Amino acid sequence: MKITVSLLFLLFGSFAIAQEQESNYKQKTVAFAETITIDSVSINSKDFKITLKDATILDSTFYDVDFSKAILKFTKPVETDSIRIHYLRYPDFLTKTYQQFDEAIIVENNKTLNQLYRISQPNTETNFTPFDGLTTSGSISRGVTIGNNQNSVLNSELDLQITGKLNDKVSLRASIQDANIPLQESGYSQRLDEFDQVFVEIFSDRWNIRAGDIDLENKDAYFGAFSKRVQGLSLGARLGEDASQTQLFAAGAIVRGQFTTSQFTAQEGNQGPYKLQGPNGELFVLIVSGSETVYVNGIVVNRGESEDYIIDYNAGEIIFNATFPITSEMRITVDYQFSDRNYSRIVAYGGGKYQSDKLKIGASVYSENDAKNNPLQQNLSSEQVAILSLAGDDKNQMVAPSEVEEGFNENRILYKKELINGVEAFVFSNNPEDTLFSVRFTDVGDNQGNYVIGSINAINTIYEYVAPIMDVPQGRFEPIVQLVAPVKLQLAVINGSYMPSEKTNLNFEVAASKNDLNLFSRYWR
Repeated sequence: MKITVSLLFLLFGSFAIAQEQESNYKQKTVAFAETITIDSVSINSKDFKITLKDATILDSTFYDVDFSKAILKFTKPVETDSIRIHYLRYPDFLTKTYQQFDEAIIVENNKTLNQLYRISQPNTETNFTPFDGLTTSGSISRGVTIGNNQNSVLNSELDLQITGKLNDKVSLRASIQDANIPLQESGYSQRLDEFDQVFVEIFSDRWNIRAGDIDLENKDAYFGAFSKRVQGLSLGARLGEDASQTQLFAAGAIVRGQFTTSQFTAQEGNQGPYKLQGPNGELFVLIVSGSETVYVNGIVVNRGESEDYIIDYNAGEIIFNATFPITSEMRITVDYQFSDRNYSRIVAYGGGKYQSDKLKIGASVYSENDAKNNPLQQNLSSEQVAILSLAGDDKNQMVAPSEVEEGFNENRILYKKELINGVEAFVFSNNPEDTLFSVRFTDVGDNQGNYVIGSINAINTIYEYVAPIMDVPQGRFEPIVQLVAPVKLQLAVINGSYMPSEKTNLNFEVAASKNDLNLFSRYWR
């Protein structure tokens, strides 16, 4: 009897342990969070509660429970780092998925595999719209400035921008700008090349083509660094990926002008205008808009009516604003590009760059030369070309007689040739019987010429010959004309860097240049 009772107690204990292991009543301690997934199956809303670490039951107003998805969300903050969840889990036989067939082995209906199909053209037509997606924006304005001590001035401003995509890969960008900023007296544009900026550019991720105003720059080179604004065509292409990339570029253009520097000392309290002079002392230069850089005591100042200075590009004058007082201690330097039309000037620029993780190398060639057979502001005769061919690079020898034989004209100042103290000189004459010449006189400096200004009339200035005293000239004018020789500049640069290790970087650059100051010269320099 004792053995029977012992076996019954053993079986009852084993059954109790099995029931405890398979019980659906669960308790789980989790870290506090705004949203907590309680279980992988649905839970029963009966006997659900949450207790804190001190066994305090949390009020149900602090949370919401989605019992079907077993998701707990807190609606109010709770001052604890962990909670204990008490819940009743549905038994497995209710949450288990029952199915007759495995979906992985089910195949689609294949009874129509033997049917024939015919490809036909769609009834709808695709209409292609050229330049679809382009957007234009801009403004045009006109203004009149008048005053009691000045004439009326018409100011104009044009700003037109065009952007958009030609297709999925090619985009278009264009701009036409003619802004009188700062304001220019009687400033307007009559020809397309007189606009401040005109260009059209077509580009993609791999290439670009730009026509119109382009900026040629080389900032990577030490010996051949330059920046120039020209009018022409530029091409660019990119090959390879970011790890190993090659860039190619080429440009050809007509130069709008050449760079020069004008330096002067400011006057106490004089805000301007200060006249900018050309490289040969020209008092009237036409400055390319936006090409100037102004330094005051070595510091760059800004252009604009609300900034430091304004500039009249047509007259070549700079005026400093009242907000930037000028003193006699200021040294002013102006780098600018001015229109030089002695010859048609052509510029070409091309090269390429290769870049990888350790090696960077680039090569470029720049060429700028005058078309010597296409002069613009001077008509060179065969005698003048011969003088230039013998002058070499010496500008003092690039002078030629200026007289041109002409018939009598009462509206012009003409001269005849006479011998004065054994020297052939030009003397003013209005006698139709004389052999008359039209003569241009050039200012060569004090005591450097044999002619002085005799009189000034309503038509022109009359020059008179003055004999030298002890072989010292007494005038400052000569009947000569200064010839301008065509020039050519060529520059080739190869530079790069190599990084054999993270702490070592080797830079190198090699450059060669040729500057021919007279393309007519017969002598090799």
